[in-house]
Amino acid sequence: MGICLGLQCAVIDFARHVCNLKDANSTEFNPKSKQPVIEIMESQKAIKIKGGTMRLGSYKCDITPKTKVSKIYKKNIIHERHRHRWEVNNKYVKQMQSKGLTFSGMNNDLGVVETIELSNHPWFVGCQFHPELKSRLDKAHPLFYGFVKASLKYSRSKK
Repeated sequence: MGICLGLQCAVIDFARHVCNLKDANSTEFNPKSKQPVIEIMESQKAIKIKGGTMRLGSYKCDITPKTKVSKIYKKNIIHERHRHRWEVNNKYVKQMQSKGLTFSGMNNDLGVVETIELSNHPWFVGCQFHPELKSRLDKAHPLFYGFVKASLKYSRSKK
């Protein structure tokens, strides 16, 4: 399970090792990356003094039907809280989709990726937002609940 930077690192790894984009990187790590699969948001590029200027707050996410994320949430539209400046570079989405990475949640208003997953994996889910901001001891966030449930199922299948 990858949260925010975890999703971004998963995308970089997938691009490098599955899509054969050997120089895939984030412009946060390498501003001169030849294959920036993760790039600073367009609205952030001109900001010199960062402070509290990142993408903050609750944003809409449209969920792709028949995905792990749709089964977890049991909804087509969710709202989740964000805190970041870098996003998946849409120039690489089709190439990664063609190799098996599912972009299961999108903010269609902004045209940005919200969730990713691999359908052929027990639990390979990443989200750009921060589910921990909405999780409580007595009511786990759906993604944490789904992660624990998938972990238990996988563990029991190995016995």
